[in-house]
Amino acid sequence: MAKVAFLGLGVMGFPMARHLAAKGHDVTVYNRTAAKAEKWVAEHGGRSAATPTEAAAGQEIVFACVGNDDDLRQVTTGPEGAFASVAAGAVFEDHTTASADIARELAAAAQAGGFGFVDAPVSGGQAGAENGMLTVMCGGEEATYARVEPVIASYARSCRLIGPAGSGQLTKMMNQICIAGIVQGLAEAVAFGKRAGLDVEAVLEVISKGAAGSWQMENRGRTMNDGKYEFGFAVDWMRKDLAICLGEARRNGSLLPLTALVDQFYAEVQRLGGGRWDTSSLLARLER
Repeated sequence: MAKVAFLGLGVMGFPMARHLAAKGHDVTVYNRTAAKAEKWVAEHGGRSAATPTEAAAGQEIVFACVGNDDDLRQVTTGPEGAFASVAAGAVFEDHTTASADIARELAAAAQAGGFGFVDAPVSGGQAGAENGMLTVMCGGEEATYARVEPVIASYARSCRLIGPAGSGQLTKMMNQICIAGIVQGLAEAVAFGKRAGLDVEAVLEVISKGAAGSWQMENRGRTMNDGKYEFGFAVDWMRKDLAICLGEARRNGSLLPLTALVDQFYAEVQRLGGGRWDTSSLLARLER
C-alpha cells in the first residue's frame, strides 16, 4: 500500500481518490474548494490539506486531475504548488487532459527536483471513474511508470505506457479526435433515421452488433434518440480538448479537417445553451 495525495476532486478526481482509499492506500486530498475536500474525508477517511504543497509533503505518489494547463501549473509549480514539497524519489502522476508541452515542461521540472513524472490522461468519463474502469494512457520513463502502475490499477481497467513524457497527452488527443468523428456520424445517423420514420432504437440495437458498432452507439445512442443530454462529458470540456488537438496539429503539420468541423458544430451547441450538455448533443444542432 502506498502513501499518496490526490489534487483535484472534480467529477473524475473525487471517485478516483475514493478507489485509492478503498484499496487501502493512505490518501491525502486537496481541492481548490476546501469544502469538497472535507466532504471527501468525511465519506472516505484520510485527511485533507490546505495547499498542494502541504498535500504533497512526504508522499510516495502525488496524483492530480484538474481542468487545464493553467490549473495544472497552479497546483504544481505555482505559489504553494506541489513541486515545492514532492520528495526526492517520489512520483507525480498527472491525470489532467492537457497539452503535451506542459507534460514535457513538468517532466523536466520534476527531473530537476529529483522525482519522477508521468502524464496519464484518462478515458471513460464520469461513469468510468465511478466504476473504476478507466483507460489510462501514460508518458514517462519505464522505471517510473512501473512504480505507479499497480496503484493506478485501483481505478483503471487498462493502463499502458506509450512513450516518453508527453506521449500520454498525445494519445489522449488521438482518442478525442476519434470520438469527435464517431459522435458526429452517430448524430447524423439518428437524425436521418428519425426523418425516415424508422424505429431508431430498434435500428441502433441491430446495427450496434455490426461494423457500425461503437462505445458511443452502445452508451449514447438511446439517450441521444431521446434528446437527453444532462449528463456525461460536457461540450465545454470537449471543446477544450479539441483546441489542444488542433493546436498540436498546427505544430506537427497534421491535417484534421473533420475534427475542426466538429469543433465548430460543438460551438453551435454552446450557442444553443448546451455547454454543459453531454457531447452526444451534436444531434441537437441537427434537430434545431
